[in-house]
Amino acid sequence: MIIRKGTENDMPTVLGLIKELAVFEKEPDAVVITKEDLVRDGFGTQPLFHTFVAELDNQIIGMALFYYRFSTWKGKTIHLEDLIVTEKMRGTGAGMALYSEIIKEGEKENVRRIEWNVLDWNTPAIKFYEKSGARVLSDWRVVHMDEQGINDFLKNNLPISDSNRVIG
Repeated sequence: MIIRKGTENDMPTVLGLIKELAVFEKEPDAVVITKEDLVRDGFGTQPLFHTFVAELDNQIIGMALFYYRFSTWKGKTIHLEDLIVTEKMRGTGAGMALYSEIIKEGEKENVRRIEWNVLDWNTPAIKFYEKSGARVLSDWRVVHMDEQGINDFLKNNLPISDSNRVIG
């Protein structure tokens, strides 16, 4: 098995892995991106993400997709968006190899934190991350606004009164 940087030609397979992850996470219809989106956004002059792929016998069996972020407390960080190994190849060490490659990338790039999300019902992943030395934070909540929420917010131009001000 080899771990290498993903290329434009890998994006159809990467998209397949993303869809497989969506099924695992019980959101099979949530993926709307295309391989063209992945190529455009990952390989332009200012790529929005990077990938590592795990390859065995010239077949991609897993991938890790990540991007750089900035923390006002820590500075440069990495966000690991997805780490997936195709179901039939789990247990081969590919997941650990990809995970290790992300951590090595963080060290090489002098980041002060690597962060990612894990579903609260994914107990095997939580145990794996904790055993590796990562902390699973229970006091933070992931917040996101989807496309419909963005459109509704902008359409309604929702005012925020002084009594509704928030910090954070």
